[in-house]
Amino acid sequence: MKVYISADIEGVTNVTNWDETELNHADHNAARKQMTREVLAACKGAKAAGATEIYLKDAHDSARNILWDEIPDDVILIRGWTGQPESMMAGLDNTFDAVIYIGYHSGANYGGNPLSHTMNTQNNYVKINGKDAAEFDMNTYFAAYNGVPVVFLSGDAQLCDHAKELVPEMETVAVKAGVGGATFNMSGNKACQLIEKGVKAGLKKLKKCTVEEPEQYEVEINFREHTRAYRASFYPGVVQTGPKTVKYTAKNAHEMMTTRMFIL
Repeated sequence: MKVYISADIEGVTNVTNWDETELNHADHNAARKQMTREVLAACKGAKAAGATEIYLKDAHDSARNILWDEIPDDVILIRGWTGQPESMMAGLDNTFDAVIYIGYHSGANYGGNPLSHTMNTQNNYVKINGKDAAEFDMNTYFAAYNGVPVVFLSGDAQLCDHAKELVPEMETVAVKAGVGGATFNMSGNKACQLIEKGVKAGLKKLKKCTVEEPEQYEVEINFREHTRAYRASFYPGVVQTGPKTVKYTAKNAHEMMTTRMFIL
């Protein structure tokens, strides 16, 4: 079984402030250590469930957060950014059997995490087919494009609830909940224990966790600055519908993410 893990940091337990997410900031050290612990727990759970190949994408900011010297010899760690449209899912294709998300967070226009955002902090929301979308949604649709089931997610409680709307049978672990500018967190040890257990359970339900792509993607992006919407409107197929808002239509997830890469 070949497994793909995409790891972010804003959904890792105890991560609460932007300083903790930035490489080379003193507060980042504890966050990256717990991020590493959580992905190691996911790897352990995947192996226990029969995974023979594991690809691990460091998918936050610099993409150089995970402590690479702690990664097992049989895990492929993807660091840095390829520049491909799939971004946080770089390297995923139809040869994989399952996708796992670690440390994911609520999207822009949601209040479940002090660090809620979608791809960056330059937009107020991203909607796909009329619904507010998180990075989870985009990446899950890309998994669907490749025919790969999405079996597990850890992150904040609101995102876990949101994820179940798209993939009802997937396993989730809410390692924290956001209230205003605060987070209510479980311990790092407990988070790792539940992640390991949840990944094992999720990988036993591959057929129940498949996702179908919609017939098309109607994407709406509302930027914080009107200048960004104006600039985006010059990309082929993108239409400006308001001072800060643009829309475009894509026929599949790869096309949706390609346009997003250039305008968002």
